[in-house]
Amino acid sequence: MEDSRPADSGTPKRARTRNRRGEGGRLRDDIIAAAVELLDEAGDERAITLRSVARRVGIAAPSIYPHFPDQPAIMLAVVEREFADLERGLRSATEKAGDEPRPRLYAVCNAYLDFARDHPERYRTMFGGLWVPTLGESSVTKEDVAGLGAATLQLLVDTLGACVMAGEATSTDLSGDAVALWLGLHGLAHQRAVTAAFPWPEDIADRLITALAHLKDT
Repeated sequence: MEDSRPADSGTPKRARTRNRRGEGGRLRDDIIAAAVELLDEAGDERAITLRSVARRVGIAAPSIYPHFPDQPAIMLAVVEREFADLERGLRSATEKAGDEPRPRLYAVCNAYLDFARDHPERYRTMFGGLWVPTLGESSVTKEDVAGLGAATLQLLVDTLGACVMAGEATSTDLSGDAVALWLGLHGLAHQRAVTAAFPWPEDIADRLITALAHLKDT
């Protein structure tokens, strides 16, 4: 679904070397990577069009169609990729935090906030409502978007549940409290981005996590 904005003004790549047989997946990955670059540069998913992506990759726009039928399909792939990256980052943070449940919960929450800080344009597209596909008017379906972020939320559920099992937290509704915790983290991430001059307390993240996760005093 093209928009009326001109194609991106970034430097196009040279004409791309034709894939050998069986390498079609590489072009798909290149298309997604180009879309992410455009998103990082413009901070606006409207900068991602079939023409702008094709220009960045160094291919003709029709070459995209065997991989993505329209622009929303490219955006879905971008968002899916970023959620996968976020999940890997959260899992890595928990592993590095050791075996104790409380530090693991803090680690996953702080890794989430770090991702939002380090990748603001991608984060806003994933969580900020900038990308809202019109279901029924594109190839993207309700089922496609229903599970986005489910794995990252489950990590919050699991790490919070471990705190409860260890007697570190008093939550009696893991799913509900994990959602509340995510909403708190999202709110903090958003406000940090839009009110950069605000004198945030240095321990604001720890306070928020402790309260919303119903962690016991140490």
